[in-house]
Amino acid sequence: HNYCWSLGICCNPKWKRSHLIGTLKLHNAIEEFPYPSLNQDCIPYKIEIASSNMMKGVSFFVTVAILALASSLASAYDPSPLQDFCVAINDIKSGVFVNGKFCKDPAMVSANDFFFSGLNIPGNTGNKVGSNVTLVNVDKLAGLNTLGISLARLDFAPYGLNPPHTHPRGTELLVVIEGPLLVGFVTSNPNKLFTKVLNKGDVFVFPIGLIHFQFNIGETAALAFAGLSSQNPRVITIANAVFGSVPPINPDVLIKAFQLDKNVVEYLQKAFAPN
Repeated sequence: HNYCWSLGICCNPKWKRSHLIGTLKLHNAIEEFPYPSLNQDCIPYKIEIASSNMMKGVSFFVTVAILALASSLASAYDPSPLQDFCVAINDIKSGVFVNGKFCKDPAMVSANDFFFSGLNIPGNTGNKVGSNVTLVNVDKLAGLNTLGISLARLDFAPYGLNPPHTHPRGTELLVVIEGPLLVGFVTSNPNKLFTKVLNKGDVFVFPIGLIHFQFNIGETAALAFAGLSSQNPRVITIANAVFGSVPPINPDVLIKAFQLDKNVVEYLQKAFAPN
């Protein structure tokens, strides 16, 4: 009997470690594809097809198989839960860890664990950039744990800006409630910009990990809501990360990277230094 697995690895107890049958060349594959549980008399082997026409067919089959395998492994960035819910709990002694945060005992879960109130309240935009983001993630809504989603309210003063930033763990889907907003994102190298002016009711998506921004180009306050494909997408504001890190990045690095005068770099580092 032959026993076969993926990647063309088979096993037949009657065959020797190297055997030639017509156009099938059988190689010892123990080191390449070990199966510790196999009987030592059953020698694993790898099949190679000698015919060029057959090789083309096999190559096509292997390509399709690899693509199918890749598709089967594709999923949302946050791992999918294996239970109906997993309410976050800070006391690890009375919880069970799955992913994200420890889970509260289901017997102790209540409707309040899935509830958040306050997104009707405008955020304070009285800051240097004139914007405010109110994020509802797993830290504020424990029932989001393992569900791979969060929500944000974005308030803008007239000409307020949500400066260039990135979410390392989530795609963002933005809907404008009051506008207009100039939005955009930049791809990875060679850094193509995709930008659009959004008005009330318009929707725009910012792919995971890419630098993006939202800018109120109107004379009145603007409002938007965003869904993110992570329970805790996090945010990296580019200017703050580069010029306001703790400890600060060596000025010589920034001078060369941005082709700036040393005085300009030092000024920016002071401007973005955390309070």
